[in-house]
Amino acid sequence: MRHTALIPVAAAAAALLLAACGSSSSSAPSASGTSSSPGSGSSSTSGTTTAGKFLGCMVTDTGGIDDRSFNASSWAGMQAAMAANSNISVKYLQSTTQSDYIPNINTFLGEKCGIIVTVGFLMGPATEAAAKAHPSQKFAIVDCSYASGCLTGPKESNIDQLVFNTVQDGFLGGYLAAGLTKTGKVATFGGEDFGTVTIYMDGFWDGVQYYNSKHGTHVQVLGWNEQTQKGSFTGDFTNQTKGETLTSTFISEGADIIFPVAGNVGLGAAKAVQNANAAAGSQKVSMFWVDVDGCISAPQYCKYFVTSVEKGIVPAVKTSVLSAASGTFKGGTYVGTLANGGATLAPFHLWSGKVPASLITQLEQVGAGIASGAIATPTKSPV
Repeated sequence: MRHTALIPVAAAAAALLLAACGSSSSSAPSASGTSSSPGSGSSSTSGTTTAGKFLGCMVTDTGGIDDRSFNASSWAGMQAAMAANSNISVKYLQSTTQSDYIPNINTFLGEKCGIIVTVGFLMGPATEAAAKAHPSQKFAIVDCSYASGCLTGPKESNIDQLVFNTVQDGFLGGYLAAGLTKTGKVATFGGEDFGTVTIYMDGFWDGVQYYNSKHGTHVQVLGWNEQTQKGSFTGDFTNQTKGETLTSTFISEGADIIFPVAGNVGLGAAKAVQNANAAAGSQKVSMFWVDVDGCISAPQYCKYFVTSVEKGIVPAVKTSVLSAASGTFKGGTYVGTLANGGATLAPFHLWSGKVPASLITQLEQVGAGIASGAIATPTKSPV
C-alpha cells in the first residue's frame, strides 16, 4: 500500500516520496456509545457487532483517545479499516493508568477480537506477554518493536510491529527550523525519555547541524543533544501546564521555533507561543507539531504551526487490521520511512508563501538525499 502524504514542497517533488513501500516484513503497508469497562476509563464501538463480523479492538495508552497524537491516529486507522471493509467492526478501551494495560487486553481476549491493536512503547511488555500466552491471537502494536527494545523476545510471530523512522522527517524539520529562525536558537523537548520520542529529537538536532554545516551558520538547539542523549522532558504526555512552562523558558532563552514531542503536552507549548506573540504584538515565535497534522488536530493553533513532523500511523494500522480480517496477516515489522510515506512533513497550511522558495528547494534536495541514503540521518534510537 502507498501513502501519499508529502513534505510540503512543490508538486515537482512529489515523485520523490511516492516510492514503493520500503523496509517491511509485516502485514502493514509495503464512535458511538460510551460505557464503563473494568480496568479502563471508557470503551467505544463503531459499527454494530453481529454474527460473522470481524472485530478489531484497540487499547489506548494513557494519553487517551483524543490525544491529538498516536492514540487518535491509531483509532483513525481502525475506523479507516472498518470503512474499507463492511465486515469489520472496531472498538477501543481507554487506559487511564499503566495498570489498565493488562486488564484491557484481557477484556479483549475474552471478547475474541480478530486483532488487538495496542498503542505505545510502554505497552510492549503487556502486549508481548499476552501474545506469548495466546499464540493464535493476532496483535499489532504502534511505536514498539524488538529492535527498539520495547519487545524483548524471543520474537512472537503473532505481533505486527508498526514503527516509524521519524529521524528522517525530524531531520527535515530541523533543517527547516534552522533555515527559518531569526534568533539563531530553536528548541525541542519530549514527553518521556524513550526511543519513540528521542528519535524525533535526534533527527531535529541533526537536521539543524546539517544546515549549519552547509551554510556556515551556528543555530543552537535548546532542549536536546543527539550526541549526549541529554535533554528536556516533561515526564508525561498529558500535563499541558508543564509544556507551557518549559516552552516559556525556552522562549525566554531566545528560541523562536519550538518542537514538542509530547502529545497533548504540546498544547501547553502552543499556549506559551500564543502568549509570547501576544506580548510582542506580532508573531515572533512559531512551532512544529508532532505525529499528526497539527492544523487538523489542533486547528485553534494552526497559525503558529509552520508544519508537523508526521508518522503514517493511520495507513499502517488500517492495513494491519485489514490483513487480519482477510487472513493475510503475517506479523513482523513495518518501518515507515520518508521514501514509503511513513514519515513525512505536513503541508505548510497558513505558512504557505512564508517559507522562502530557496529553502523549499533545499528541503526537496535534502529529502531526496535522505530517501536515497545519500544523506545520513544519525540516531541513537533504534526503530
